[in-house]
Amino acid sequence: MTEGRQLRTLGQTGMRVSAIGLGLAALGRPGYINIGHGEDLHGRTDVASMERNAHRVLDAAFGGGVRYLDVARSYGRAEAFLASWLERRRLQPSDVTVGSKWGYTYTAGWRVDAAQPEVKDLSVATLRRQLTESRALLGPHLRLYQVHSATLESAVLDDAAVLEELARLREEGLAIGVSVTGPGQADTLLRVLETGAFDTVQATWNLVERSAGPALAEAHAAGLGVIVKEALANGRLTDRGHNTLLTATAGEEGATPDALALAAVLAKPWADVVLSGATTTDQLRRNLAAFDVDYAEELDDRLLPLSEKPAEYWSTRSGLAWN
Repeated sequence: MTEGRQLRTLGQTGMRVSAIGLGLAALGRPGYINIGHGEDLHGRTDVASMERNAHRVLDAAFGGGVRYLDVARSYGRAEAFLASWLERRRLQPSDVTVGSKWGYTYTAGWRVDAAQPEVKDLSVATLRRQLTESRALLGPHLRLYQVHSATLESAVLDDAAVLEELARLREEGLAIGVSVTGPGQADTLLRVLETGAFDTVQATWNLVERSAGPALAEAHAAGLGVIVKEALANGRLTDRGHNTLLTATAGEEGATPDALALAAVLAKPWADVVLSGATTTDQLRRNLAAFDVDYAEELDDRLLPLSEKPAEYWSTRSGLAWN
């Protein structure tokens, strides 16, 4: 695959990104909810080993043309691992686009079995504190800063102090985004559009949870950059999910389940970036093979039975174990 095959502009931000980006949620901390995450790490969860693994995956991603990298303050040491990789590779801010998120604080203490791995607080005080922390690590590489997992219930989109601070940062040249979560994603996205305060949106869309699709199309039409997360449903849309329909269809197409699931997002005209959440270089290579899948409308129709109601999907997700 060539770099030109992947690159596009993220909404109206002017930032160049790749159609497949890399999210570091599973790379920056020893515990995560992806199915089989613990097996991928093989018990090598000390900080030094995880940093080396993160660098290997980042090297493979960059070599494969990935130019969007997505982290968050709550992803353990993900920002630090990314910062040390950027320094080692001597990359300039123009070489890759880096987005991070604020709103969750990592509280697991580098444990997999922590009772509370992270704490959510979408106050302006958290925004200011975590932006300082993110900038201390990422410096000028940080070009997009996103609200982490906004919902209507969180009321962050109606918080005047937060919106005022985000507007100030936007005027200074930092792109401002928002990620959304939960069964009410579509309604949250429509509220995001009403605010006029954001440059990008990030939401879950996959073959099981399709409900945000029309709202994401509307966001794209309004000029916002669209980033899709959890395209593999935290491992449910991989070999580990043991989904008979997906596995059989992928086999007929000469693809792996994960490549087919990612190709489904790549086929959406409103999707600027779909994130790979790979923990290993082998997973990353399989994910990037999505570019070789010819995903037609007929194929999408065959996979419609995979779709679940939003409440069912998010209930299942909340029951996934940290491992």
